[in-house]
Amino acid sequence: MALRLNVIIASTRPGRVGPAVAKWFEAYASEKSDFDVHLVDLADFELPIYNEPKHPRMQDYKHDHTKRWAESVDAADAYVFVTPEYNYHPTPALVNAFTYVSKEWGYKPASFVSYGGASGGTRAADATRTWFSPLKMMPIPEAIMAPMVFPQIQDGVFTPNDLQIDSADAMLKELHRWAEALKPLRG
Repeated sequence: MALRLNVIIASTRPGRVGPAVAKWFEAYASEKSDFDVHLVDLADFELPIYNEPKHPRMQDYKHDHTKRWAESVDAADAYVFVTPEYNYHPTPALVNAFTYVSKEWGYKPASFVSYGGASGGTRAADATRTWFSPLKMMPIPEAIMAPMVFPQIQDGVFTPNDLQIDSADAMLKELHRWAEALKPLRG
């Protein structure tokens, strides 16, 4: 059975460009990797600010939105976060999504397709990596960045450049290698 890769759209705000970038990466990863690729949009889960009565490590979830989110996170063997940069940091929606579950993230590799202005979202990606260690995720240094992303999106379609395609190939290879290596720890 193929390993599952969740491509997670980390922005939930109206007018976001994340879906265009994520749809390109999902299609590319589906064609060019051995992963079973799933596009996951945080907006679809409508997670309020953390509202579970018990700590996420207990996995005693009371709300349907939490149960659905936990199932999605748990089903994956690896993650790619498609994220912009908000004030040099990850989106509030992504930080909240990390808070909702704990053990479900464990022993899985993760990386980024970051986008935005001049920095291409790299500062947000770097800040987000600090969440990986307590959740027992393996950060993969290979990543994709899209600085000044807006000219690459026409009619809602993101068109990557050669560097982004090369970066995608390297990242997918490493994610798969680590997902395979960490699989015994998830079992």
